Amino acid sequence: MSFFKKHRLAVITAVYWLLLGYMVAALFFWFIELYDQNKRMADLRLVELKKDDPEYISRRENITGYQKLKTAQYIGEGATFLVVILIGAVFVSRAIRRQLRLSNQQQNFMMAITHELKTPIAITRLNLETLQKRKLDAAQQQNLISHTLQEANRLNTLCNNILLASQLDAGAHKPVKEEIHFNDLVEGCIEDFRLRYPQRKIDTDIDESIYLNGEELLLQMLTNNLVENALKYSPVDSAIQVTLKENTKAVILQVMDQGAGIADEEKKKVFQKFYRTGDENTRKAKGTGLGLYLCKKIMEEHNGSVSVTDNQPKGSIFTATFNL
Repeated sequence: MSFFKKHRLAVITAVYWLLLGYMVAALFFWFIELYDQNKRMADLRLVELKKDDPEYISRRENITGYQKLKTAQYIGEGATFLVVILIGAVFVSRAIRRQLRLSNQQQNFMMAITHELKTPIAITRLNLETLQKRKLDAAQQQNLISHTLQEANRLNTLCNNILLASQLDAGAHKPVKEEIHFNDLVEGCIEDFRLRYPQRKIDTDIDESIYLNGEELLLQMLTNNLVENALKYSPVDSAIQVTLKENTKAVILQVMDQGAGIADEEKKKVFQKFYRTGDENTRKAKGTGLGLYLCKKIMEEHNGSVSVTDNQPKGSIFTATFNL
């Protein structure tokens, strides 16, 4: 049983293609049987013909013509069935692989979400117990309270991401859009990250007086997810850069980091739900695989798109483009 769980995709794929091969072989077998039967029947009818019959030639031609017609019919029907089987096999194979991949991603998500929930809860509990049992000076109390609030905000962000992802998937989210001072929103998010991560360097290049018609909560979540993703996957001693520009066609938000970068074959996959590179048991960076997926869905809600390109000399550039 443990072997099947570990290699279930390989086992299911092998069984599936074995059954498919059996079906194709059976199809060829029945074609050969029908062809031989058709030939034998034609030969029997030809034997029954009398050569002195004045209509011998025309009857012989009718029999051979009918034999060729049935042979063509068998070939046509067999080829049609074969094509249908192969097309169906490809679709079923892709569906199975997609379902197994989704199941594996959901399993990784459950492992990640358990870790993501336990950590802030444990820290919050420890801080509160420390405040309860020990007499601390005012500075120490404020420090513990500040760390507890940070963990509470982290929990709140995580819950909001999960709730929003569920609502977007179910089509239950009803956006409430209004005119938003977008550059103020982005600057507010950046300032919050500077307070939360005082040891990290965040450079900005933000134009003034940029307005967008959108939902404030979603745009704030978009900015937070992009910045947090850059902080998470880049070295602590490296800087990230956030730019916000507007031209005649679009408003462009870019977040640039100096991390390891993303392979070309994974640049589109990172926006899939639950997708994370590596193994959940060995991966060092925290996360649930929902952040970039939500960025994509939020941009779709705001008539825009999000993409990732390589930064130079290393790292990634995430670009959110709002079409005007």
